[in-house]
Amino acid sequence: MKLIFFLLFTLPFLAFSKPESVSSASPLALVDSSQRRENPVIPGDFADPSIIRVGQTYYATGTSSEWAPHFPVLQSTDLLHWQPIGYVFPKTPAWAAASFWAPELYYRKGTYFVYYVARKKSDGVSCIGVATSSNPAKGFTDRGILLEFGKEAIDPFIIEDKGQLYITWKAYGLDQRPIEILGSRLSNDGLKVLGEPFTLLRDDKKEGLEGQALIKRDNTYYLFYSPGNCCGRDCNYKVEVARSASLQGPYTRFEGNPLLAETDEWKCTGHGTLVTSPAGKTYYLYHAYNKKDLVYTGRQGMLGEVVWDAEWPRIKPLGNEAERVKNFRDDFSATTVSGSWQWDFRHATPEVKVSKGNLFLTGQSLANNPSGTALTIRPLLGDYTMTTEVVNQNAALKGLVLYGDAGQAVGIGMQGNQVQVWEVKKDQRQILRQESIASAKAVQLKMDVKDGSHIKFYWSPDGEKWNELTTAAGVYDGSFLPPWDRSPRPGLLHQGASGEPAVFSFFALSYP
Repeated sequence: MKLIFFLLFTLPFLAFSKPESVSSASPLALVDSSQRRENPVIPGDFADPSIIRVGQTYYATGTSSEWAPHFPVLQSTDLLHWQPIGYVFPKTPAWAAASFWAPELYYRKGTYFVYYVARKKSDGVSCIGVATSSNPAKGFTDRGILLEFGKEAIDPFIIEDKGQLYITWKAYGLDQRPIEILGSRLSNDGLKVLGEPFTLLRDDKKEGLEGQALIKRDNTYYLFYSPGNCCGRDCNYKVEVARSASLQGPYTRFEGNPLLAETDEWKCTGHGTLVTSPAGKTYYLYHAYNKKDLVYTGRQGMLGEVVWDAEWPRIKPLGNEAERVKNFRDDFSATTVSGSWQWDFRHATPEVKVSKGNLFLTGQSLANNPSGTALTIRPLLGDYTMTTEVVNQNAALKGLVLYGDAGQAVGIGMQGNQVQVWEVKKDQRQILRQESIASAKAVQLKMDVKDGSHIKFYWSPDGEKWNELTTAAGVYDGSFLPPWDRSPRPGLLHQGASGEPAVFSFFALSYP
């Protein structure tokens, strides 16, 4: 049975304080961010976050890139503690091929909308699609492509002004001309673009321009946006603001920009959206790289309050009371697997069954996939240990993996009575270390990861005495693993015939 039919979340619902109860003593009270350590409110890779509030409940989603299911959906009642409730798309929309970026949530008249970016199967061009739902916890119904514009249309944002819906987006990012933030009217049902586009802002400096969000305050429109390079080790993203007396512009940039930039612990802040609490406060949910973990945990969800105490707004980072990172463990004791699992949908389709406390994993891997079928978890820190127990023997490779994509992965696994450390680098697969072990009903495997890329490999017959399998370099260097726009992920792997599954009794991901 396909994994997509098992996507139920097993975390218990938590009760949180209501946003309108915020006071000077509450977690969201403003504190000088230079005086304490900043924490993400949504740790791990959660880029290009979008946020809305409906009643007392906040909903957020973010870029899922090449991981499926697409676009995780989280909810909160206090902006600091977030619970996953599902995905926008458990199944890939029929028209889309890859690059699920920058989803934008919107709510109007009882309907939840998500405007999102994906590449078309027909020509690989990035377009903006739209989907709707009456309940975001139950997934969305895709309504197809909303907007095609030149070589790409990305980063949608929706605003209603005087009863009229508008969409804004980034254009000309792949052209030899300045990028522009464009806008256009939408139909009343939000499912069709109307009229000719207009320009809100143009990147005359050719430094990059995207990730826009609009808010109207005191008859003035404030446009928050992110110039620079969004992703990877060499990113230089930041958050700036411009304003106008008209939605259509012209917009004047703030001379005091940027509002958010690099700090001692965080870099490449950007691409957020705004939400207003019941008490009338404005918050900005955005992403940033932690300087220590950087690309190995990806762009994490950060929170700031937009303060309107001067002629121009400013943003004070929050998050000091955010929920701390928790260990992850799946004992496969339920009838379904945890909804935290995701996979690289471009290169494999996992087939999963849970039975009697064991996970049975096989999958259909494409011919250009030398790594196998990986079932992965989003890492929340750069230092962690992952462990599992393989409870069967057959000719398939069964074990642990740190997976960047199909051409960049490393792991330890059992194949017959051989335990092996392997890598796929630049699409080339090789065994780095292998040894025979005495026949056993079950074997435990472990990978210790430090700083996101320094790896050690172990096996054990009982989970108490561990035997290290060292590679030629001693500590393995996995710095090549991260794709440019997302973090590598730890998880479980199967490589072999579908009739020879990998059977696991648990998977654990623990942090220091």
